[in-house]
Amino acid sequence: MLLEPPSLLITDDDRGFRETLRVVFEPQGFRTLLAEDGEEALQIVRSQEVHLVLLDMHMPKLTGLETLRLLKQFRAMLPCILLSAQLDEFLIEQARLAEAFSVLSKPVTLGQLTGTVRQALRWTYDWRG
Repeated sequence: MLLEPPSLLITDDDRGFRETLRVVFEPQGFRTLLAEDGEEALQIVRSQEVHLVLLDMHMPKLTGLETLRLLKQFRAMLPCILLSAQLDEFLIEQARLAEAFSVLSKPVTLGQLTGTVRQALRWTYDWRG
């Protein structure tokens, strides 16, 4: 059971998108952490309490899928949501095999994104927020 405000790591090389999501999630009671690439996301998850990770697929250094696979090696139960503007069946299957909680197509509606985040937290931590 999750007792503290959930922490959400937003990983995207688009600063504007990261900041927009921060503005959306913080008023809803989330603690937001921001990473501009997969390597930074890995460092944050290793050093801080993170309850859920949002990952853009196309980033420099590591793709969202590569980052997801690495995260699952040391935090197997961490729910990760992959976002991509170029979604296809192959990527969906690869994300499923990497145990992504969900794969969403960009542009994503805020309702779809917040709903998926809440569903992942409820399912993983029995969160009731």
